[in-house]
Amino acid sequence: MSTLRIANVRPWGGDAVDVLVENGVVVKVSAMEPFGAADALDDRLAGDGRLILPALSDAHLHLDSSCLGLPFRAATGEPGRWGRIMNDRENWRSADRSVAERATFTLATAIANGATRIRSHAQIDADSGLEKFEGVLAARERYADVADVQIVAFPQVGILLEPGVVDLLDAALRSGADLIGGIDPCEIDRDPVRHLDAVFALAERHRAGVDIHLHEAGELGLFTLSLILERVEALGMQGQVTISHARCLASGLPAVPAAIARLAANEVAITHAAGSKGWELPLLDLAAAGVRVGVGMDGQRDYWSPYGNGDMLDRAWQLAFVQGYAADREVEHALAVATWGGAGVIDRGLRALDGLGAHPGFEPGDPAEFVLMDSISPTAAVMDRPRERTVIHRGAIVSVDTALDGFEIPGRWGLK
Repeated sequence: MSTLRIANVRPWGGDAVDVLVENGVVVKVSAMEPFGAADALDDRLAGDGRLILPALSDAHLHLDSSCLGLPFRAATGEPGRWGRIMNDRENWRSADRSVAERATFTLATAIANGATRIRSHAQIDADSGLEKFEGVLAARERYADVADVQIVAFPQVGILLEPGVVDLLDAALRSGADLIGGIDPCEIDRDPVRHLDAVFALAERHRAGVDIHLHEAGELGLFTLSLILERVEALGMQGQVTISHARCLASGLPAVPAAIARLAANEVAITHAAGSKGWELPLLDLAAAGVRVGVGMDGQRDYWSPYGNGDMLDRAWQLAFVQGYAADREVEHALAVATWGGAGVIDRGLRALDGLGAHPGFEPGDPAEFVLMDSISPTAAVMDRPRERTVIHRGAIVSVDTALDGFEIPGRWGLK
């Protein structure tokens, strides 16, 4: 039996306690006790009064497209979603390192910063075949001992526009993908019924979860959302489906509350990337309804966007900022979404966040996935993003080397 006593830490900034972990699970949270002979068999981590939080979770990441750590590239894509998709297709082979190398560095950086639960999409299309998926798979295998990584077989260019895509998605699911993806069935493939039929047929065949990108806005997005929910209900797939971005929920339309209630009833989760104007999700309404919500880095320094630095604590700051949060309880909720919230999307066995003031992760039976840092409070941690962190995965202290040849942590280029 493996045991870890984390001594003198403050869960969510509360009173100092000891956290006892056995076999990767919290068994006891108690007042601080002196370290004595009875504890001699324990591995003991001195918390030194630091803040302890559930480990960060990146619930929406594109490891295959990331150029994090490489020299900064100027934006070259045409405006709009399709322009960015085609820009990626035209340029991804010219990146300075392979997909596997880029995915490996980005994953290492995320883990070193405290993210131990990650869901990454891997693009599969007629152009790249399974190459991008295999690169993400290699990165996952390299860090399998220090993080739990799910892979979504993701048809970025649609399912119906090019021949052979369904067969490629099927092959990816047979080769280790955990979920089947989809994207904007109306706007990309212009045939939502056939698109969703293909997605859910693959999910049934492989007993896989579903994670669909839904950028479609307003009434169109709500229509597509209703088609997805119809299939969840018809197939009994409650608790197995995620919708990424769900921009239609940011529309403020009268139908949004009913859509949120239906998401909750079908245990459909939401992930997003802390988008700004026009993309701000009603996080508190979703939490009040019991909808699981996670946030992620999305693409990082890639052919879509110059944003992203591999630090989900930074993304928690961005989430709080774009939502207009200022009160401590609101900022803490953004942090909860970036930690336990995303974890509950990835692992449906975890309880969902239930609104402001939730401080999960430290009940007996909770997984021992933690990050420790020197900060006076959760809100201060979001604002300051302390650099030094101790990361714990499955009850063991994690050490990840980010010194990969040819890569640099963003901000260090050109420094002597």
